[in-house]
Formats: sequence, C-alpha cells, structure tokens
Amino acid sequence: MNRSQSNRGTSRHVLVLLTRISLLQASRRLRAVLHQSRLLTALIVGFIMGYVVLSFWIFHKGLTFVEQFPGLGPLLTERMIFLLFAFLFVLLLLSSLIISYTNFFRNRETAFLLTLPIAKVQVFRWKSIESTLLASWAFLFLVAPLLAAYGLTRGVPWHFYAVTVVFLSLFIVLPSLAGSWIAVGLGRFMDRRVFQVCILAAAGVFLAGAVFWWRAETVTDEMLETRVLEVLDRLLVKTQFANFSFLPSYWLSSGIQNWAEGAFTGAVFFCMVLLSHSLFFGYLSFTRMGDPFYEALSTVQSRGSVLGRWTWFQAWQQRRASARRMRGPLELVFGLCFWLRRDTRAFLVKDVRIFWRDTSQWGQTVVLFGLLGVYILNLRHFSHQLSNPFWINLVSFLNLGACSLNLATLTTRFVYPQFSLEGKRLWIVGMAPLGLRRMVLTKLGLASCASLVVTLGLITLSCGMLHVATPRLAYFALAVVIMTFTLNGLAVGLGVLYPNFKEDNPSRIVSGFGGTFCLVMSFLYIVASVTLLALGAPWSLGGGGGSLQTISGIAGFLLLSLLLGLFPMILGFRRLAQFEI
Repeated sequence: MNRSQSNRGTSRHVLVLLTRISLLQASRRLRAVLHQSRLLTALIVGFIMGYVVLSFWIFHKGLTFVEQFPGLGPLLTERMIFLLFAFLFVLLLLSSLIISYTNFFRNRETAFLLTLPIAKVQVFRWKSIESTLLASWAFLFLVAPLLAAYGLTRGVPWHFYAVTVVFLSLFIVLPSLAGSWIAVGLGRFMDRRVFQVCILAAAGVFLAGAVFWWRAETVTDEMLETRVLEVLDRLLVKTQFANFSFLPSYWLSSGIQNWAEGAFTGAVFFCMVLLSHSLFFGYLSFTRMGDPFYEALSTVQSRGSVLGRWTWFQAWQQRRASARRMRGPLELVFGLCFWLRRDTRAFLVKDVRIFWRDTSQWGQTVVLFGLLGVYILNLRHFSHQLSNPFWINLVSFLNLGACSLNLATLTTRFVYPQFSLEGKRLWIVGMAPLGLRRMVLTKLGLASCASLVVTLGLITLSCGMLHVATPRLAYFALAVVIMTFTLNGLAVGLGVLYPNFKEDNPSRIVSGFGGTFCLVMSFLYIVASVTLLALGAPWSLGGGGGSLQTISGIAGFLLLSLLLGLFPMILGFRRLAQFEI
C-alpha cells in the first residue's frame, strides 16, 4: 500500500514538474516575442480579435436568419448543431491522431524523457496531455464564437456559458484519447501486410459508402406541393447519422441544447455520460497504455523502410540504381525549357526533388487538394438551386475568394519558407555563378508557374460547375493570374526580408513573424481584391454599375496588386545586396 501511494506521489510530482517546465518555456518564448517584435504581437492580437468579432457577427446573423422561419427555425438550428459537432468530432480525432503520432514517435523530448528514471506510463501521460492541448485549442477557438452567438440568439441565462465550458472540456477528452490509442496502434502494426491491406480496404469501403450515402436529393415540383415538413425530413434524411445516440458529439449537442431550453435534468444526464466515459477511458489510458506505448515506440525506432521489404520495390530500386548515370525524369522535363540557362535548370531540379523527398510537404498538399476536391464536387449540387442573378453573382465572387484563399495558403505554407530552407548551404549558391538574385527569381518563377497550374485549373473547374458564362470566366481567370503573381511575390519577398536559417522545419519557419505577417497581408489583400473586383465587374452585384465604377474598381485592383507584389521584392533584393557570405 505504501509503495502504491509512493508511486502515485511520484507520478503527480513528475507531471507537475513537466507542466511547470512547459509553462516556463512558453512564458519565456512569449516574453522573447514581446521583446523582439511588438509589431508581431500587435498583428497576432489584432488578427485574433478581428476573427472573434467577425465570426461572432456572421454566426449571429446566420442563426437569426434561420430562427425567422416559423416552425422550421428551431428544427434547422438543432440539426445544424448536431452536424457541426459530429464533423468537428471527426476532425478533432484526426488532429489528435496526427499530433499524438508525432509526439510519441517523432519527438526529441519523448526520446529524452525515456532515458530518465521516469516510468513509461508517465511519459505517455504527459505526451497525451500535451497532444490534447495542441489538438483542441483550434477546436475551442472555432466553437467559442458560435456558442456565444447561439446563446445570444436563444436568450439563455448567464450560467449557460459556464456549463458550456464544462461540456466542451469533457468532450475534447474522448477524441483525444481515441487519437492517442489509434496512434499507438499504427506505430505498433503499421509494418504488417495484413494491417496495411485492411486499412486500405476499409478506406475504400468508407469512401464508396460516403459517395453513395451523400448523393444529392432532387426536389421535384410534386414534392414542393406537399407539406413542407415532409420535404424537409426527406432532404435531411442524410444527416440522421449525427443523431446516433452513442456518438460523443450527440451527448455534447443534446446537453448544450437541453440546458439552453431549461431542461436541466436532461443536460445533467448527458454531462454525467460524458464525465463517466472520460473518467473510464482516461483511467485506462493513464494506467494501462505505458507498455503498449513503449512497444510501439521500439517498433517504430527499430523499423526500416516498410517499402524496402517489398520485392517489387526492391526490384525498382535496383533498376534505378543501375540507371543512375542516366538523366532522370526531372532533368528531361526541365531540359525542354531550352531558353533557361543550365545552372537555372539544375537549381529547379534541385528544388523540386527536395520538395518531393520531404513527405510532410507533399503529404499536406495531398490533404489540401483532397479538401478542394470535396468542395468542387459539391458545387455542382449547389448550382442547381440558384436562379436569382444576384445570388449567382454573389456565389461566383465567393468562389473566387475561396480559390484565392487556397492560393494564399499555398504561398504562405510552401513558398515563403523556401529561401530560409537553404540554411547553411546559402553560401554555396551565393558563391556559384547563379547568384542570390537569380536564385530568388528562379524560386519566384517556379512557385508562380506551379501555382498557376493549380489556381487556373481550380477557378476553371469551379466556374464550370457553377455554369458561369464564358466572359465572366475569362474575367475571373485573368484576376486569378494577377493575384497568383502578387501573392507569390509577396511570399518570396517577405521570405527574403525575414529569413530563419536556424530552423529546417517549414512549419516552424512559417509560424514566425514573417510567416504570420505574410498570412495576414495575403488575407487582407484577398478581401480587398475580391471587393474591388466585385465593384469593378461589368455586371455589378447591385445591377447598376457604371463605367466609372468599373474603371475605378479594376484600376484599384491592379494598383494594389502591383504595389503588394513588387514592393516586397524590391526590399528583398536590397536585403540580398547586404548579405555577407
């Protein structure tokens, strides 16, 4: 009994010590940022406050609009709440899985803690808590304005917001624990052929089932002549999965809505359900996952390449090794660009090859393109419901904004850190005949061409789904081309102005002052550009745009694009001239 109490005391002492160290490091980083760059702090605080205010206003307007439908408003609001938390549960589970896997098996602190006289289960506890905090802060940041707007719309008492915090705190525990368990399972059994086949088969079945389940429901004139509730039930039948009683999102949604409606007994019941499941699975995770975690970590660290043991992959590697003196596919592709100098083509091959070898880089690109594919596939169902010219024009410009935001994400995440990724090898390029100036121009050209392929294809395909007329499609395509060069010039120029040669992780480079500033400026530029293009379009959203309004809008867009794309590049070239190599 004394030994058990001693172990518990030691465990609490270790967690308290690690928590104190983590908080101390975070406070020192915050003080360093405040000391080094007050502009960065002001930008972050202003951006956060602007997001909170804007999202609260949008959610409040949307919920107020839905509530105005007599008899249908509460039903639609209830179903939207259930759907929102169901999808957020899945996203939180995926985020917890990715962060937990990185924290467990790809983290230097984990490897260091395992060398200390600390029990394995204590290391798992600490990394699980850390992963939960990292995965859930964005969820809370997104949900807070929505719940505040929901409470204001429903006229709830003050204690609703305090109870909501309790519900959310209990809810985030379950997907975080599930993500950590799945991460341990992946680390332990990923190299087994049966496990890989089962994962791929399950993913295929899930995608096929999702496509079949979420087919658009066609509304005929005969259906519209019947009762509205019957039509609404038929249209919302695909959302019944969100009302599954064993989903944690159902317990959260039901508890929050019961408390808002004054049904405190039902709300307390769902709160107890969340609490009991969190305590049960939390106890299992904090007392029984130490050995499975250590076994999975040992397997991951001692495992070679999974593909290296496949016979077909070994044969392909041998053929590639025998033909290594031959020109590769990248050399052949860039060799067609005969107007470029040989050193420029070699530098382009180097950049593309490094990007392809970094799995985290193109893996995130695949995820982003997958989300864009889902967005485009759903546009064809949405376009059938548009008949009013005002809504058609509004949706087309919103589509332009969505495509532009995707472009800003690509340039900030992948283009901005390119100069910093040269790192300690920058002196080699600086001393080479290529030079730093041509190197930056080469990176700008490569990024702009790659972005144009994505953005032009995206705007053409999305406008085709929306049945946009050809002249308007040409207008949007030309605007996207200009915005592509502007955003790439902004990202490359700021990347040269605010380099970070100490980091080799692009995510950490982007999270610095320059990356944050680039993201904020890109967002503001997109908002201003879409507004100017809407005002300057030959067809106006108000239906009465004159020639002066058209000229002013287009001229303002061109002037803004020129200044924002060219000015950072000029400052970047001046910075390059002062580099000491």
